Amino acid sequence: MRQNIVAGNWKMNNTLEEGVTLANEVNEILKANKPNCKVVLGTPFIHLAEVAKNVDCELVGVAAQNCADKVSGAYTGETSAAMVKSTGAQYVILGHSERRAYYGETNAILKEKTDLVLANELTPIFCIGEVLEEREAGKHFDVVKEQIEEALFHLSAEDFGKVVLAYEPVWAIGTGKTASPEQAQEIHAFIRQTLANKYGAEVANETSILYGGSCKPSNAKELFANPDVDGGLIGGASLKAEDFHGIIAAF
Repeated sequence: MRQNIVAGNWKMNNTLEEGVTLANEVNEILKANKPNCKVVLGTPFIHLAEVAKNVDCELVGVAAQNCADKVSGAYTGETSAAMVKSTGAQYVILGHSERRAYYGETNAILKEKTDLVLANELTPIFCIGEVLEEREAGKHFDVVKEQIEEALFHLSAEDFGKVVLAYEPVWAIGTGKTASPEQAQEIHAFIRQTLANKYGAEVANETSILYGGSCKPSNAKELFANPDVDGGLIGGASLKAEDFHGIIAAF
């Protein structure tokens, strides 16, 4: 079911104590100001169980930032989808641009991860997006289409309906360049049409597509006003409860 979603991605920030404090701050703010969207906190692995235990699951969902592409076994340092599920988390962020760039995650690997996340009844927040060179070469539509097709289009319509997409304009994150609301809407609409071509208009229209490029309280309302932008995957602004709430309040 298509929802408006604001998901924070803490990345590799916050000690366990700091993370629990931040989650509690967000939870208290939302208790006092009921949100008009789904709110998710994407925490480091070691935070998941404590954060899930501390927040009101009716107000705040909890996401892992990644999971392994294997069920279990001799994979030192990895965390399986089943382990994530056991913490009380409900979501897993997959395919983030940093995972693709720094850790060599391919569409084939992400296909395996997606299957395991769904098998464990978790919701994938699946990231797609192009880098600066691809945007400047006019390849952004092709890149995004390929990422979706190779990692997700093996899914049945029923399973695809459980996926949340997050478009990251990698070229607009930490580069000083900015994606305009018009650029965001253009590619979100393209993504939705790509889904419609494969699964039909009903599935496409029910899929939440989040925007993941330098979204802040000052520009969230303008971005979220676009008909195909269903919320945001928020990085730095999710590390301060008031800033994060400023984005949530855009809905």
